[in-house]
Amino acid sequence: MKLVRYNQLDPAFPSSFGGIVEKLFNESMGTASARKFNPAVDVFEDEQAFEIHVAVPGMKKSEFQVDLTEGKLTISGERRLEEKREGRSFHSLETHYGAFSRSFYVPDSVLSEQIEAIYEDGVLKIKLPKVEKRTQKATIEVK
Repeated sequence: MKLVRYNQLDPAFPSSFGGIVEKLFNESMGTASARKFNPAVDVFEDEQAFEIHVAVPGMKKSEFQVDLTEGKLTISGERRLEEKREGRSFHSLETHYGAFSRSFYVPDSVLSEQIEAIYEDGVLKIKLPKVEKRTQKATIEVK
C-alpha cells in the first residue's frame, strides 16, 4: 500500500486555499457553462476483449461522441441540467452536470473496425475486441 494524496479521487477539487476561493468565486459568478465532470469509468479485460463502462445516467445515446484517432479512444459528451420551471425550486442538487471527456490509449491488439458502443440503463458500454491469439504448435524436424 502506498500513501496517496487526499483529493486524488476528485481532480476537480482544488488543492490549495487560493484554488478553493477561486472556485467559490467563479461558481458564484455563474460560470456554470464551464463546469466539467468526470463520470465513473470501469475497465475490464478478458481473453476476447477489453470493455469500458461509463456511468452517465440521464443522457441520450445521441449526446455521446466516441472517436478513435491514432490509438487514442476518446469518449465525450455533455449532460445538461434541466431548465428551471415556474414553481419549482431545488432543495438539493447532487448530480453532476456539464461537459466531459475521457481518453484511453488502445493497444495494437484491438480490432479497431469491430469496436462497439451501446448505451443502456445509464451506462455507456464500449467493447474493444482483441486480435485472436493463434497458438501454433508444430514439430520441427532437425535436418
